[in-house]
Order: sequence, then C-alpha cells, then structure tokens
Amino acid sequence: MTSSSAARNQHLDELRALMASHSPPIHALLIPSEDAHQSEYVSERDKRRQFISGFTGSAGLALITTKEALLWTDGRYFLQATNQLSDRWRLMRMGEDPPVEVWIADNLSAEAVIGIDSWCISVDSAQRYEQAFLKNNQTLFQLSSDLVDEVWKDRPPNDATPVIVHPVEFAGRSVAQKMKELREKLQHEKASGIIITALDEVAWLYNVRGNDVHYSPVVHSYAIVTLHGAFFYVDKRKVTTEVKNYMSESGIDIREYDMVQLDVSLLASGQLKGSAVNGSLHMEKDINVAEQSKIWIDSNSCCLALYSKLRPDQALMLQSPITLPKAVKNPMELTGLRKAHIRDGAAVVQYLAWLDNQMQENYGASGYFSEANGSQKKEHLEIKLTEVSVSDKLEAFRAEKEHFKGLSFPTISSVGPNAAIIHYSPEANTCAELDADKIYLCDSGAQYLDGTTDITRTVHFGKPSEHQKSCYTAVLKGHIALDAAVFPNGTTGHALDILARTPLWKSGLDYRHGTGHGIGSYLNVHEGPHLISFRPSARNVPLQASMTVTDEPGYYEDGNFGIRLENVLIVKEADTKFNFGEKGYLSFEHITWAPYQTKLINTALLTPAEIEWVNLYHSDCQKILESYLNVQEKEWLRKATEPITASS
Repeated sequence: MTSSSAARNQHLDELRALMASHSPPIHALLIPSEDAHQSEYVSERDKRRQFISGFTGSAGLALITTKEALLWTDGRYFLQATNQLSDRWRLMRMGEDPPVEVWIADNLSAEAVIGIDSWCISVDSAQRYEQAFLKNNQTLFQLSSDLVDEVWKDRPPNDATPVIVHPVEFAGRSVAQKMKELREKLQHEKASGIIITALDEVAWLYNVRGNDVHYSPVVHSYAIVTLHGAFFYVDKRKVTTEVKNYMSESGIDIREYDMVQLDVSLLASGQLKGSAVNGSLHMEKDINVAEQSKIWIDSNSCCLALYSKLRPDQALMLQSPITLPKAVKNPMELTGLRKAHIRDGAAVVQYLAWLDNQMQENYGASGYFSEANGSQKKEHLEIKLTEVSVSDKLEAFRAEKEHFKGLSFPTISSVGPNAAIIHYSPEANTCAELDADKIYLCDSGAQYLDGTTDITRTVHFGKPSEHQKSCYTAVLKGHIALDAAVFPNGTTGHALDILARTPLWKSGLDYRHGTGHGIGSYLNVHEGPHLISFRPSARNVPLQASMTVTDEPGYYEDGNFGIRLENVLIVKEADTKFNFGEKGYLSFEHITWAPYQTKLINTALLTPAEIEWVNLYHSDCQKILESYLNVQEKEWLRKATEPITASS
C-alpha cells in the first residue's frame, strides 16, 4: 500500500467518525466534484472528491456510507477510475449502474440521514435526491460545514489573484449593452432580480476575467442584478483600483464574497440596498413587490445554500438568461476565435514537425510519413521523450503566440494503452515514454485573449496495423460527416450525434462520450447549453447560428490504443437551393487547422466526396498556416497536406 493510499484510508475513517458523532448522525455523506458555483473545473482547494477518493477526473460523485465508499462517474473515466480507486472503493458506472439517489433509496435504511454541503449541490440535484428519498422517508440534511474540510488538514489556501477587466475589443459588447438586455428579460418574466452563480456567466456579464481556477480564466464571484442595481461579490483583496473604477463606472457595487448569502435574504425581502447608477442610493424595496417579486435563479447552477434563502414560491427557476447570449457569439468574438485557432493550429503543426524529427532521431522511428518496419531506439538518449515532456514542448510553442494566457485544460498526451483512457492525465513521475510502435493521441487547447481552443490529433510514428487504420478511418468518416452536415433551424445536437457514430456502428464500434461541446470566448473550454451527444440533455437546446461546437468522435480499445479527432466548428446559415417550411437551414464552418495523418487513412474506405473534403481541408490548412512557420516547418506541412487518392 502506498503512503497516499494509506492516508486516504485514514481520511475515510476520520470522516466516518465525524459522521457518527454529528447531530443528527449522518448515515451517508455525498461529496460532489463541483464547487459552490457548480463548476466543472474547480480550484485545488475545492477538489474534495479527489482528495477523499484519489480519483482525479473532472466529473464524479462520491458517496461515503458507514460501511461502503462508492464513486459514480461517466464513460470518459471508467478506465481511469478503475486504475485510481483503491480496493476500499466501488466504481459505479453512470448509464449502467443505478443513479446515486436510486441506490441510496434502495440500499440505505428507512429514515437514513444523507449529509450534503449545501453550497456544493445544485437546486436541481437536491430536489431530485429529495424526491427519490421520499420512498423510504430518508432525509437530505444540509450540513453547517463541509466535513471533508475538517479532515483535510493541508487544504490549499485561498489565493488572492487579481480580477482583470476584459477589453471590449475582445468581448465585443459592453457591460451596459449586456445589462440592458438582461433587465429587459427580467421585466418580461416579471422578476425583480436574478442571482448569478456560474463563474463564466459572471465573467461574461461584467466583462472580467481572473485566475482562480486552473485552465479557466474566471474569478470566484457571484452577481446579483436587479431592475435598478447590480452587485459583484468577490474577495476584495482581488480588486485593483482599475477594477474598482471600472465597476463604479458600470453602476456595479462591489461586495465581499461572503456577503452573498445575507444579500440574497435582503433581496428576497426587498431590502437590498446599494449605490444606484449615477451615484444616488437605491433600495430594491422601491420596486412594486406585489407585481414583481420573483427572483430568477438557474436551478442547474444555483446552489441549495442560496436557494434556501428564498421562499419556495418566490424562485423563478428557469435557464439563466445569460447562458444563450454567451453561447451565441457576437461578430467580434467569432473573429477572435478564428484568429486564435489559426495561431493555435500553427503551434500544433510546429509541435508535430518537432516531434516527428525527435522520434526519428532518438527512437529510430520511420516517422510521420513513412510506414517502414522496425524502429531502433538509441541506447543513450540525449532527450527522453515522455507524455509529459512532449506536452510541455507543445505548451512552449503555444506560449510564443500572440495573446497566449495559458492552457484551456490539462493536455491529454497519451501513448498506446493510455490513449484508451478517454480523459487521461499524465503525471511526470508515472507517465509513459513515447514509443514508435504505438499510437499517440494528443488532445490539447489554450486560452488566448481573443478565444479558447480545443484540438485533438492522433498519430503513429511507426507502422500502424490495418485494424488501427480502419478504426482511424471510421473516426475520420464520422468527423467529416458531422462537419459537412446541413440541417434545419430547430435541430438539436441529439439529432446530429448519429452522423459521427454511423461509420463506427457499421463495424460494431462506438465511443462512450459525447461528440461535441460548446467553446467559450476566452472562457471555459466546455460551454453549454447546447451539445452534440446521445445523452437526453442534448435534446434541450437547438443549435443556432454563431454558436461554437466541437466535432470529436473517437474509438478506444482498453489496454491497446485510442483514437480521437477534434475540430472546433462555428454554426452558420447554410445557402440551400430550397427552404422547406421556411425554417432556414444551418451548416458548419471549421476553424481548427492541423493536418490529419494520411498514413493512418485507409483511402479505400473513403468515398470520393470524403477524399475531396480531406484534400480541400489540407489545401486550406497549408495556405492559412504557412506564414507562421519557418522553412523546415513549411516543408513538413507541405508534405503532410499532399493530396490523397483512392489508390494511395
């Protein structure tokens, strides 16, 4: 047993002791992945589920009972969780095993008390759990403090990184424009105010960014907006003079982060005071409370702790009115995203050319272009290539590019069997060395002031098997099919998901993750509300022009290899010959630029139209990127984008 495993076992025992001594006794403790803002990616100090379980994936839910420890996660992480969980844990596979609330209702005793930190659970989840617990008169109990924090003795501190004003030249729209539209929506719904808890929504609305969460340029904050005022709840140590003046000019009051719960109570009673626009004092009680007393919350992102301060009949529970405007990019955001992806594509090409050279020189690989048999690794390597060291080189190429601010998620740099772990995260001391005889999958992205990127390419520097080629080609065919889709307005990502899977299905293959997610504009790399997926939630929101979405089918063989190809797409209006039903039609514009490895393509499996698509994409790729490359890199890209034919 490792020291870390022993420590986690001790933490489990300590946690159970706290549960037993609590009043009332806690029979089971829910530990979500999310923070107080229901974020996908959280700060180090908010990684409670990771701390207690050892599972490092971004999605999952732990349940500690008096005798068992269980972890639920989705198909992206089944293999990773199996590898990371100790024998004291049981993996529960979402979509295959019962959901956590059903398991609790069926397996825990009647009248059991299930504890939860009410800041770390959404209203939707809490209400779903409470409904399931009625079956056996079980209780969801809101804890006054998080029990995990009490056993986490070396929990990271709360750093005070500064809030940053995001210039309109990148944001595309001013705070005044956004607030005007938001207040019009409040009036339309007869709401007196809205509580905004999602970090990217606060950042987007107020045109601010931060560094509180790795990979996501957000600041830990809340916002309350009323018909006459606006409030920004943040650790004031993070507020510079520039930000203070900016907020004042925008009519926004800055409050301490911890004041939000008290102010929600005041908002609920019409007693919330603040400095109104133009400096005069306003009080929300001035509003006709009888006519407009509803408080808007998004029950998917608002935590139970804040919701509990409202009367049940007072909460207007609708999707946040910020979600859709944030997802539908304005022209300046679209321009920025296109430019960011060009620079990012150049960095990826520089990386692939460098890696190709290194694999040939140090590992005797046949290389990116050749399929010659055999490889001869040098006995004394000058440079040992590992999953981490090469991903660091990719980051270095990106860091040279204009407006670079950091990565948009931990790079998935994976060799051979590790590539079959869908969201694999290599660690420097345990990661694999590159191997000329194995597939290499690299899923990576960056944050630039003008856009967020996400790209995946899969390559082989030796001789791929025919099976690997056929799998890669099936993934590519699905990738092309989605890219080339034309569909009527009102179509959801659920309807489009099948396009990317059909070529795999024809061989009895599939993948356990969604096909596409939205991308932020110098914000979160995963952005809703839309997605392309088999999951029922993908039916909720139709795709609209100016949305962004990824196109990333894949195929994974546990213990062997993984393949994924990913581009970012912009939804655009399609120029169709007809317009049946006067609906209007949509299509996609790809903005990601990096070549597909042609030696992994079995061209006999491609249609003439698919071959034409690859050749046109590669031709555009070369034209768009060559000005960013040196002579050797240009030559590498020229060779990588040579036309393919059915007989090649």
